[in-house]
Amino acid sequence: MTQVIPCFPYARQDRKDKSRAPITAKLVANMLTVAGADHIICMDLHASQIQGFFDVPLDNLYGEPAILKYIIERMGFDLEQIKDDVVIVSPDAGGVKRVTSIADRLSCDFALIHKERKKANEVSSMTLVGSVEGKHCILVDDMADTCGTLCMAANRLQECGALSVSACVTHAVLSNDAVSKINNSVLTSLVVTNTIPIADKQAVCDRIKVMDIAPILAEAIRRTHNGESVSYLFSHVPL
Repeated sequence: MTQVIPCFPYARQDRKDKSRAPITAKLVANMLTVAGADHIICMDLHASQIQGFFDVPLDNLYGEPAILKYIIERMGFDLEQIKDDVVIVSPDAGGVKRVTSIADRLSCDFALIHKERKKANEVSSMTLVGSVEGKHCILVDDMADTCGTLCMAANRLQECGALSVSACVTHAVLSNDAVSKINNSVLTSLVVTNTIPIADKQAVCDRIKVMDIAPILAEAIRRTHNGESVSYLFSHVPL
């Protein structure tokens, strides 16, 4: 039995951040295995080490190809403009690998924001590493929860001279007052995938744009069923 889980639950609880805190991601892995799963397909795990929690094969698909396709085809930039005028930005140090990979494939610059947290979901300060003056910035992350970090990062980029700021995120949790923060932020758009249904939130925020990743999951299912390799999907979007 293959379990297709676009957004893996409790993915941020992959380690102990304090004494006696549960590692719930491992519990979910155990529950799925006991329930009979012998193969897992998911997308953009928050922590790649979760793959080691399973005793069965896991294919972690990436949102990067879909984000690249969206930037090139639907953000209004031509390829030369992307190279000269666009900067891909990570809102935290943990997303540097993702951002540098996208920037390399687009042949454009990248930057990152170093943040310090007071407590969970609350950021105290942000420092920009890189130059964004006179550039169009695209923030890229795996998850948007309360959107506090994302909106603060957008404000910081504007303060540093960015011409515009948009964001691309794989998993749109959008909890609490996230939609209100987006509506009141300097973000021109927030592009997300449909790993989590957000039609109700999209209805009250016209800045939210949704990319359909169903073709990627469908192709992964087809390849798995036919015994073919899914590694092609790590860098390509099926037609």
